[in-house]
Amino acid sequence: MIIDIRVRPNAKQNKVGGEIAGRLIVFVQAPAIDGKANEAVTKVLAEHFAVRARDIKIIRGETNRDKTIEVAGAGIEPAT
Repeated sequence: MIIDIRVRPNAKQNKVGGEIAGRLIVFVQAPAIDGKANEAVTKVLAEHFAVRARDIKIIRGETNRDKTIEVAGAGIEPAT
């Protein structure tokens, strides 16, 4: 599954929620320095979709807040 996201680094808590311009918003506490926010995004999305962190891949936007990610796995649904 391919998803467009908008990353909000330096947030108060790690969470997935909301939408802006057709992109899912991912809030992470990590700063956008040295790939720390990207690592946090991977972990937060893995928890949200109940998959392993290695099943989350950033396809586009490695150095941008707007990213396109791929979530591997069949029948992926957000964890409740």
